Amino acid sequence: MAKSNMRYFLAGLISFAIWGFFAIPLRAIKAFPAQEILYYRIFTSMVFIWIAILVFRKKTLKADIQYVKTASPSEKKTIAIQIVLATVFLTLNWYTFIYAINNVSLTSAAFAYMVCPLLTAFGGFVVLKEELSRVKLISMLVALISIGFLATGSMVEVLWSVVIALFYAAYLIIQRKMQGLDKLNVLAVQITLSVLMMVPFYCYQYHGVPQNGSFWLIIGIIAAVFTIVPLFLNLYALIGLPSSTLGIMIYINPIIGFAIAVLYFGEVITAEQFYAYLLLLFSIILFNWNAIKDIFTFKGKKNT
Repeated sequence: MAKSNMRYFLAGLISFAIWGFFAIPLRAIKAFPAQEILYYRIFTSMVFIWIAILVFRKKTLKADIQYVKTASPSEKKTIAIQIVLATVFLTLNWYTFIYAINNVSLTSAAFAYMVCPLLTAFGGFVVLKEELSRVKLISMLVALISIGFLATGSMVEVLWSVVIALFYAAYLIIQRKMQGLDKLNVLAVQITLSVLMMVPFYCYQYHGVPQNGSFWLIIGIIAAVFTIVPLFLNLYALIGLPSSTLGIMIYINPIIGFAIAVLYFGEVITAEQFYAYLLLLFSIILFNWNAIKDIFTFKGKKNT
C-alpha cells in the first residue's frame, strides 16, 4: 500500500475506533431527552467547526467558494442535492443512534454498525459500480452469519439497528460520490444545514437552556471529540478508499461498543452474541486482508 493510501486507511480506522467509545459520554447524560442532546450536539459542533475553519483554513474555504461559483448550473444543482440529502441522513442517524443508546440498548446501537457495512458495501457495488472480490464477498457472507446470530434476540432492537444503519450507509454513499470540495468545509455546511433543520423543532420543544455544568462539558466533548474529529477523518478516508472498504471498517465501532457494554457498563451477553462478535472480527480481517498485508509490508520495507 502506498504511503498516502495507508493514511486513508488509518484515518478510517481511527474514526470508527473513536465512535466505539461514544456510549460513555452519552450514558453520562442519559437523563436528558435524546432530541435535546441532539440539538446541543449539533449547535456546539457548528460553532467549533466554523471557528476551526475561519482560523486555520481560510484558503481552502475561499477555494471551495470559487469552485462552486465557476461550476455549471447542473453541477451546482448536483452539489446542492448531495449536500442536502447527506445532511438529512446524517442528522437522522445521529438522532436514532442517541435514542437507541439511552432508550433501547447499547447492543442495538452496536448491532446497527454491524448491519451498516453490508448496506454500504452493497450500495457501493450497485450505485458506485465498485468491484467486490470473491474474498470480500465471502467476508460479507461471514458478517451476515454473525448478524444472524444476533438477530435471534429482540426484533425491536434489530429494527432500530437496521434504521440507524440505513441512514449512515446512505450518508457514506452520497459522500463518496461528492468530489471536488474540501471535506471539512462540506462537513461544516452540512452541520449548519442540520442546525437550520433542527431550529423549528428546538423552538417548538423549548424548555429553557440546561443549567447543568457537567452537561455542557460532556456536550463539548461530544461535539469536538466524537463528532467533528471522527467525521472529518471518515470523510478524509473516503478520498482514497472505496465506500465498501470503509463500510466494512465500521465493524470496529460495534466491537469496541460491545466491549464497553460488557466491561464498563456490565451488560450481560449470551454465548450467541459472543460468537457473533468473534465471527465479525474474522470478517473484518478477511475483508481488509490485502490492505493489512500491504501496511505491514510497507512498514517492513521502510524499516529496512
